[in-house]
Formats: sequence, structure tokens, C-alpha cells
Amino acid sequence: METERRVVKFVCGATFSDVPPTAMKLIKNQVLAVLGTTIAGASADGCETVVRLAKELGGKAEASILVHGGKVPAQQAAFVNGVMARALDFCDALAPGAHIGSAVIPAALAAAELAGGCSGRDFLAAVAAGCELAVRLNLGESEYDGFDPTGVCVPFASTAAAAKIFRLSETETWNALALAFNKCGASFQANVDGSLAVRVIEGWVAEAGVTCARLAARGITGPANFLEGVYGYFHLFGRDRVSPEKILSGLGTTYELRKLVFKKYPSCGLTQGSTDLILGLMAEKGFEADDIEGVEITVPPYTYKLVGHAFQVGSNPKVNAQFSIRYCVANALIRRASKLAHFEEASIRDPEVLKLAEKVEVRSDPTLERRGHTPLDMRVLTKSGKEYVKSMDFVPGFPEKPLSEEEHRQRFRDCIEFAAKHLPEEKVDGVIRAADQLEAMSDVRSLIPLLLSE
Repeated sequence: METERRVVKFVCGATFSDVPPTAMKLIKNQVLAVLGTTIAGASADGCETVVRLAKELGGKAEASILVHGGKVPAQQAAFVNGVMARALDFCDALAPGAHIGSAVIPAALAAAELAGGCSGRDFLAAVAAGCELAVRLNLGESEYDGFDPTGVCVPFASTAAAAKIFRLSETETWNALALAFNKCGASFQANVDGSLAVRVIEGWVAEAGVTCARLAARGITGPANFLEGVYGYFHLFGRDRVSPEKILSGLGTTYELRKLVFKKYPSCGLTQGSTDLILGLMAEKGFEADDIEGVEITVPPYTYKLVGHAFQVGSNPKVNAQFSIRYCVANALIRRASKLAHFEEASIRDPEVLKLAEKVEVRSDPTLERRGHTPLDMRVLTKSGKEYVKSMDFVPGFPEKPLSEEEHRQRFRDCIEFAAKHLPEEKVDGVIRAADQLEAMSDVRSLIPLLLSE
């Protein structure tokens, strides 16, 4: 149980000062990103439904439902806010598909309210510790093999953050993380089928963090060997291919948070490259959507399985569009951009876009796996017979090509502009300032009024 022991000591002992400035800047950008996507996603499909359900179920008024207002039990607030944060799929991510911030930040905020307050420094330390643990427990495509990474490695992040904010002992934290292990699961079939379950899974992961920490605080135990045990995480999810060294090397001194991804476009991370390539080629070569005879895109098998299938509007158009290379490329060609509004049903059903999506062909090639997680090759054929070929290995927003600070701010403002429930400009400016100076905040609960539309 040496791995578990060292993980628990890291979670309990991590402080704001331990986190390198570059890693802490990423956490602040993550906070801003998640607050923006929560505001923008508050009225997305299914979100108002879970808000109403939470209020109908009632219970002790412990933590706030963001944007809509009202208080519910802390774990239920984390669930609802997590669903809203993930709804537009524009939050931070981690290859090959884990979404950490949209679970860990709602869990941490709910825990802070339940705990009667939390300083900005302690809040940032809790989020950073949780994220770092999830990054280290993140697996590869072959290990997940269809499991949703958010449901597998991120429960540890939301639980670690909540446990720190509750100031649990090492024994309690150990049990909280062990209980979180029993909440790991979920399938990428939700994404492939374009279901609202994608965002609900995020809510469940946020909820699990608060629930597991609360249970552990009251003496509920989990399996002590939750990582190394014969049926622990390394065996069940890591498929006996993950060594403790992957988790422990540099833990507490070297932060792996640099692996966080911030999307440039509001769709699945594996659609970012094809969107960026087609927009770049249009600007460079001067062709228009009407000039297109066909577009051929080659991607690794993992990408193809998730976002390469033929596009269908289906019963959940937004999710289907978010997880379709064919739609994303056709949309970029028609509108010369990729914006949140382009993933609304009216835009998705545009006959011009649907017709053009049929001209986009996506192929799978295992040899591309040698080039990394996000490589693709694109071939554009025009009606005049011209052909344009371009490749990409690292897409914008990934660690190899990070967004600028200005791009992070613009992402947030794009979310605010899109939101159905608008915030006054003074609140918008207040959120940006607060995210940038969280360590100076005496109590993060002062964020809550800035995040209510009422």
C-alpha cells in the first residue's frame, strides 16, 4: 500500500506555495474556463431539467446552484453545476478525453460552502492537488478502450479537492479516495451516440467527490488497496500496464498540470485539429465552401471511433455535432469560424452544412499513432481540380501549442456573450479579476454572488 500512502500524504500535505507559478497559472485559467462554460451552459439541453429536479428533491440548503440560484445539499449542487460546466464541451480537458475542471471546481465550490468558507489559497491548493492526482492517474487509449476517462480518473480529483477543503485527516482522506475508486466508470458510448449522458457523467463525478469526502468524514471506509490491490485501479482500469512509478515519480515536487488542454473551438478535443486545419487552409489558399469537391481526413483509430463516424443530427444535435469531425469541418467551411452558436440546433440543421458534411470523409490509419494523440492528415479537393494537403500533429490549446492569456480571456467572454442568462458587465469583470487574484481572496464564497444571474 505504499502507493496509496504516498498519494494520501501528497493530497493532505499540498499547499499553495508548493505549486509552481506556471502550474498555478494553469489552474487559474482552468477556474476561469469552467466559470465561463458554466454560465454559458446554464440553459443548454438538460441543464434546466437537472436544476428543477434538484430543487424539487429539496433537502438541506447547503450550497448554491450557480447562475440559476437557490441552495440544495452540497453534493447535489456539485452535480448540477458539473452538468452545466460540461454542457457545451468547451471546458478544459486532458488527452485522451478526461475533463477535470468541470468536476473538480464545482465539487470544490460546493465543499467550500458546506465547510463554512475557504480561503483562495486553500481553494487553489485543493483544486491543484486534485487535478495533479487525476493527471497522474490518467490512462492511455488502449487502457481505457471505451471507458470515459472523465468517469475513471477524475473522481479522484473531485474527491481529493473536497477532502482538502473539509480538512480531512490522512485516514479519512485515504477512505475518501478509496470510496471514489468504487465510483469509477462510464462509457464513451454516451459520446458516440450523442446522448446527454456525456454532461450528466461530469455531474456525477463532481457529486461523487463531495459524497465520498462526507462519507469518509463520518467513518465510512473504502478498500485500502484501491490502487495496488489485486482488484485495484492498476489492475481493473490500468489492465496491469501501469506501474506505481508513473504515479509517484516527482509527486509533490514536479507538477504534471502542464498536460491540461484548453480548447480553441467549442467541440470535442479530437475535432480541434481538423477545424483549425481547414480554417487555416481557407485563409492561406483563398478557397470557399462552394469550391469544395471533397475533404479527406486521416486520423488514428481512437479518434476515428469517437468523432470520425458519419454525421447524423439525431435526437441530441448539439452533442452529435460536438463529437463529429465531419460536422465541424463543414461548419468551419460554411461559416469561416467555429463558435458556440454554431452548435445550436438551428445552425446544425442548416441544409448547406449538412450537404457539405457528406463531402467530408474520415479514415482511420493506425500508423498515425506514432505521431502522438492528435495527429491528422487533410486533403482538400476543389471543383477546379486543385488539391491542398496539410498535416498537423499538435493542435491549438494542447500543451505543445498553448493558448495565450488573451485567448483565455476571449474564450471566457465568448461564453458570456453566448449565455442565455446574461450577467451585468460589472459581474463579468469581477469574475475575471477574481480568477486572476484568487490567492488574495479571504473566502471563495464571495465568488458565488458574481455567478448568479439574479
